[in-house]
Amino acid sequence: MASEEKIIFANVAKKFKNKDLAAKLGVSGTLVSLVLNNKADQHGIKKETQEKVLALARQMGFFSTADTKEAAYPVEEKPGIIAMIVPSFSDPFVIGITPFLQKAFMSIGVGFSIIIRDPDDQRFNRMISSFRKFFSGLILVGQVADDLTIRTLRSTNCPFIILEKSFKTGRFNTINTDIRSGSIAVAEHVKKLGYKNVVIVAERESVQSDMQVINDLSDALENVAKTNHPEVVEIEKSFLENLTDFDQIEKYLRPPYRTDIFIILHSETVYPFMSLLRRKKIRIPQDVALISMEEGIGFDLVFAPVTCLRKSLAAISTKAANMVWSEVKNSGKGKFKRQVNLAPELIIRNSCGTITNP
Repeated sequence: MASEEKIIFANVAKKFKNKDLAAKLGVSGTLVSLVLNNKADQHGIKKETQEKVLALARQMGFFSTADTKEAAYPVEEKPGIIAMIVPSFSDPFVIGITPFLQKAFMSIGVGFSIIIRDPDDQRFNRMISSFRKFFSGLILVGQVADDLTIRTLRSTNCPFIILEKSFKTGRFNTINTDIRSGSIAVAEHVKKLGYKNVVIVAERESVQSDMQVINDLSDALENVAKTNHPEVVEIEKSFLENLTDFDQIEKYLRPPYRTDIFIILHSETVYPFMSLLRRKKIRIPQDVALISMEEGIGFDLVFAPVTCLRKSLAAISTKAANMVWSEVKNSGKGKFKRQVNLAPELIIRNSCGTITNP
């Protein structure tokens, strides 16, 4: 192992002094040495400063000089690849955030890979314990972060963070879209438009996991927009051909409860929902308005461009890259876990009844 005054340049095996890196950052060589040797927390160096040192070190081709005896897979021996495990590659969130994450990891010289988890494939459960050997760290998306996966990763000290799944306790590093603030933004717009009768459209398969979203949205509509108590309709994913589901929707389009606006929780539901309404000669937004709580691909291109909440993908990816690499640096043993919530942006288009310029 090189002395504290030396670090290893990965590509050409030359030795450089920490002061070269320190000069670029405008900090002391001692500070750089402490960060690269995983001693920054002991000396009270801010996480933000640590992340800046590590990011530039990776850009310049430096590897950490952490004590190789500290972990079974020290930083220098890891393959330098972060894997994101997703439930489906067709998920609009996954499609949207992937290029941002690729760019973020490329900027610090780290590889990036995607693994699609088939919930019915039992082989995945057997593979979890071996991920530590192949990846520096993991990003778990949504329902992929189940109890079994988390327990297994923690037992192997595999560094990981979780995106778009909330937990009641702060035991994990998580980054989530702040649905409460998004619900308030939707409610404020509903109030501007003067709507009173609201129907929330949820997928029957996921209604239990969506209950917090439904409650936040209902509270915001009643308390901010002063609407009547929102009705909740549960539909099947394949409801396009299911006339039974349409019957329960249609009853809210007639007196005594005539819906002013449908608010759809999941972007995948929006296109079939709009198509079914169109087949029934129900016009959007002339007969009923519509807002989606998620952005979907091509929402700005359909016959009634869809008003929706847009997640802060660039900010999520930047924070995710910094957070997971910080976990890698601590070999998955970091004591302090961070929970980050980022507010989405309401993108106003024609479907809600607001006429916008193309």
